Amino acid sequence: MNTPLATASGTPSGNAVTTAAATPAVLPTLPRPSADEFDAVIHHGAYMPLTQFGVIDATGDDAASFLHGQLTNDTQHLDAANARLAGYCSAKGRLLASFLTWRSGDTIRLLASKDVQAAVQKRLSMFVLRAKARLADASGELAVIGLAGDVRKALSGVFDALPDGVHVKVDGAAGSLIRVPDALDHLRFLWIGPKAQVESLLPLLDEKLKRVSPAVWDWLDIRAGEPRITQPVVEQFVPQMVNFDVLGAVNFRKGCYPGQEVVARSQYRGTIKRRTSLANVPGELDTVRAGAELFHSDDPGQPCGMVVNAAWAPDGGVDVLVEIKLAALENGSVHLGAADGPALRFLPLPYGLPTEV
Repeated sequence: MNTPLATASGTPSGNAVTTAAATPAVLPTLPRPSADEFDAVIHHGAYMPLTQFGVIDATGDDAASFLHGQLTNDTQHLDAANARLAGYCSAKGRLLASFLTWRSGDTIRLLASKDVQAAVQKRLSMFVLRAKARLADASGELAVIGLAGDVRKALSGVFDALPDGVHVKVDGAAGSLIRVPDALDHLRFLWIGPKAQVESLLPLLDEKLKRVSPAVWDWLDIRAGEPRITQPVVEQFVPQMVNFDVLGAVNFRKGCYPGQEVVARSQYRGTIKRRTSLANVPGELDTVRAGAELFHSDDPGQPCGMVVNAAWAPDGGVDVLVEIKLAALENGSVHLGAADGPALRFLPLPYGLPTEV
């Protein structure tokens, strides 16, 4: 049901839009933030323009139903007051992208890692077929701002009301404000709005908050235990391997989507033997990076896991979210790159995982 039809010219039929070439945009390795930047988030409040994200806009009468048949979460009943995490899988149930989804008027917006955006937009467009739906890259028109820490007072100067729960959304003249999961007990918000308007309001934030590197947001996402699919790990994980079932990114009651049978079978047959954990590892981001393999001290011949996301840590080294065999956490040690590589120090996730049988 997910094979695109073609016209006589060999291009997909329907309302799919022509997209730019889907060559992945390589995300730059950001320098380590200063101690002051981390301190601003931990002890005060800070904001950061998030250039590592892109936005896809889905419009048209069938936009919600089309996405409902493609993503792991329910977009058909997505209302104006909430946002939802979702994944986009291959036919084999492996994640091609992760999204934060929400409504902005009649538009459904998908926030994704910038380096996978073009490819997934092109792939989704191939399956529009005869649906009344269009996909467009809105990244150039929108600014994405992350805010963390004691930021309520600063935000009250921009929005009349603030979201009172995780993934609750409010809209205002300056765009949408979405509360996202806390990190280390610090509040976090995403502000997405028209670029010129947002940039004109940033001086209001500068009066009360410190502007910091977007690398700090990557670290906060990791400490919140929220994996993000970037180009190096495309098609590496089924959703449960990155805890998407726990994070509410998978709706097991909705209808069919690509890979749905694999995802459901993993959930109900007790075959989830790999999960994502939080850890710190010595090193630099040029070696501790997404896609790097992990090895267990008792089984050096084959990898036991993979780095999903990595970010500079304020206390040294790199904090990582790692997908790993649950058995590898029971004893011995886990190392980066080889069994004699840097050892990972595991940290508690901010949420519990189900006990597997």
